[in-house]
Amino acid sequence: MRHSLILAGAVLGASLLAAAPAQAETGPRAEALVGWDRVSLDEGDNGLGTYHKSGFSYGGAVGYDYQIAPLVSIGADAELTGSTARYRGGNSSLSAGRDFYFGGRATLSVSPLTHVYAKVGYANGRINYNVPGYSVSTNGDGVRFGVGVQQTIAPRIYVLAEYRYTSYQDNFSRNQLMTGVGVHF
Repeated sequence: MRHSLILAGAVLGASLLAAAPAQAETGPRAEALVGWDRVSLDEGDNGLGTYHKSGFSYGGAVGYDYQIAPLVSIGADAELTGSTARYRGGNSSLSAGRDFYFGGRATLSVSPLTHVYAKVGYANGRINYNVPGYSVSTNGDGVRFGVGVQQTIAPRIYVLAEYRYTSYQDNFSRNQLMTGVGVHF
């Protein structure tokens, strides 16, 4: 009897999901983000090699999506994140600072609760150099490319997973795997 009730509940749930039309998510949204950040600085031109350091990335994003077709929306994103990635060598250190991102994205609804997206836009990342008696922070402009998936877990609430690559000027780049939770307003 118990197995029959579980099976009946599963069939009912699946039929409700199948009956609901897939629709692109639209309107304003906000997200809290955390993830892995691998920062790279290529000094090969100077004979110094390439430095890689991984750390923890954290921050938030806001955006707005507009439906252009039944399963497709386009939108704009703004994001601010920080990073714990730091390279230390002797008395010197190189660390990733804050990162701003502004860009656009296209979202495709693959089911009523699952949406995949691709994004591209402008990024500005800060690098902090510290050596004995000298400290400087510099900002690098760049371009970010990303792909991700959103899964709705409750009305207006979703979780996300995203991979992104950012290439900045002066041979600075980063690869990130981000997760987050968001809300549609």
